[in-house]
Amino acid sequence: MKFVARDWILAGLTGAAALIVLFLLAFILGQIVWNGAPAITGTFLTASPSADMTGGGIGPAIFGTALLTLLMTVAVVPVGVATAVYLSEYASPRSKLAGLVRAAVQNLAGVPSIVFGLFGLGFFVLFIGRNIDRVIGNDRPVWGQPAILWSALTLAILTLPVVIVTTEEALRNVPRDLREASLALGATRFQTILKVVLPNATGGILTGVILAVSRGAGEVAPIIFTGAANFLPYLPTDLRDMYMHLGYHVYALATQSPNVDAARPMLFGTVLVLITLTFSLNLIAVVIRNRTRKSYAQ
Repeated sequence: MKFVARDWILAGLTGAAALIVLFLLAFILGQIVWNGAPAITGTFLTASPSADMTGGGIGPAIFGTALLTLLMTVAVVPVGVATAVYLSEYASPRSKLAGLVRAAVQNLAGVPSIVFGLFGLGFFVLFIGRNIDRVIGNDRPVWGQPAILWSALTLAILTLPVVIVTTEEALRNVPRDLREASLALGATRFQTILKVVLPNATGGILTGVILAVSRGAGEVAPIIFTGAANFLPYLPTDLRDMYMHLGYHVYALATQSPNVDAARPMLFGTVLVLITLTFSLNLIAVVIRNRTRKSYAQ
């Protein structure tokens, strides 16, 4: 293939753009590691923060983030996988219901995260929670207040499109011959999906779940309205409790600390922990995706 001047110019511009992106990423990560690594100690990872947010640790924030992510995963995976199975295995190409579901998924994927927070506050906290209190007869809000349960359900709705799209794609990548062989041996469609299709799509499904978890773990806007606390030096023990979160703790340290300079090491340390958690989840997703591709290639 012969390259002309325009090809070399385009290659140079695209290469320069890629180098700029890599430089910015390296610069940002370098600043975070340089300023945050000295703050990473055993006490910092396990202790509670101090009242002025200039000392202590981020133990409750790590625990709250992990518990929130776990609850979100438990809520989103069954609904997302079941929806993808319907779209891939049961819905006909001309089904109006399937078209409406796909349109809803596309619209949900484009909604800003702050809107999900307002929705969670209005629907889960004020509507469902307050009605539960009314039915039970509570004189004061018990369910009708911000809590880790409502935050998890809000994030589950936010990450639902990721799980549905990736799971549906994974199911479509399962060879049609496997389905036909299972049906020819006398298995029902449900048995074929449960015993043949889903096991062969496990890698793709797990990839989508991990990507959803990675996004949900870093979201801050939805949880501000639905349960995250600015300062809470104890661990949540009930689904109705408020909690601390790494992302929200970063925001609080950067904007609400009475001494920003004194809180800077703790701020960068918290950012480093959150970035490490997010990158680790993305790395796991890449490994699973590569192994899945190799298994299909064989």
